[in-house]
Amino acid sequence: MRVGILGGGQLGRMLALAGYPLGHTFRFFDPSPEAGAGEVGELVNGSYDEEEALKRFADGLDVITYEFENVPVEAARLLEQYAPVHPNPAALEAAQDRLVEKRYFRTLNIPTAQFRDVDSRADLDAAVEALWLPAVLKTRREGYDGKGQRVLREPSDLDAAWSDLGDKALILEQFVRFDRELSIVATRSTGGDFRYYPLVENTHVDGILSRTVAPAPDVSERQQRAAEGYAHRIQTALDYAGTLAVELFEVDGLLMANEMAPRVHNSGHWSIEGAETSQFENHIRAVTGQPLGSTGLRGQATMLNLIGTTPDPADMLKVDASHLHLYSKAPRPGRKLGHITVRSDHLERLETSVAALEALISGTEE
Repeated sequence: MRVGILGGGQLGRMLALAGYPLGHTFRFFDPSPEAGAGEVGELVNGSYDEEEALKRFADGLDVITYEFENVPVEAARLLEQYAPVHPNPAALEAAQDRLVEKRYFRTLNIPTAQFRDVDSRADLDAAVEALWLPAVLKTRREGYDGKGQRVLREPSDLDAAWSDLGDKALILEQFVRFDRELSIVATRSTGGDFRYYPLVENTHVDGILSRTVAPAPDVSERQQRAAEGYAHRIQTALDYAGTLAVELFEVDGLLMANEMAPRVHNSGHWSIEGAETSQFENHIRAVTGQPLGSTGLRGQATMLNLIGTTPDPADMLKVDASHLHLYSKAPRPGRKLGHITVRSDHLERLETSVAALEALISGTEE
């Protein structure tokens, strides 16, 4: 099939690399002529509000998907005139606005932190009075990897946070004193078949995912089933086809939803080497109407993001059981330039390799 992907970043690139062995071809749409996915498929440049460019992109495609959730809903709906779009635009609407997202979770009986809509400074004062401090003030739209949010710990923090963010629609969320951050990745086919990956444990630094451990240690069957239930409810309600990630907080053994991503997700990158079928391949299988693959584990895996700068690739590849993925992106502070996954059947071997890689990444290796 001829598959179109909205967005030309590393996720689109990895989707195509997973789909080529299945016999598909790929075309990307991205505003930047330097989009990295252009190295692995045809790249159409244009703005998401440029109808003629979108038509050129859609010409001859059998199905369209996307690699990030900030694709304008109007663009996705326009493209539905030319080819099926999966996941459908309703998923974009639900995920693009944090207030809409939180309300949507609540309608599906998925627990979240308490929250309040903030449209004015008076709203912020009232929200803080209702939720108490600490709390997290976030932009309702866009913002990722820690961008567009401020933690409010003292009343004196409000003025600076409002000065930074007050020109946008906001949401105030109760600060969650979580035990750890987890996520689940799930894929649903166009026919309603489901596959779930194991819960993974995520570590963030400055709001950016740094490490994912798969499977997460000490997860109970009850927690895995609960997370699967959240994903099942979301995907069923949206008539969703494709891969979805749900980011979760564990609080005293219970799972609380933080955000969802209607796409393949950074916390699922380990699955390329660590699962029988990666999140990327299952997404392509789902949107093209093919049977889904097994999400069974191939040992244990840890994924480390390469952020801002990268060590010498040769040094990383010397580390036992390592698998390197670089994204062809120019170095920049806070930018994800690649990731490296260690997969092993033996925990001691895995931990030794991960420690060596973390030393390389931090620059502290002696």
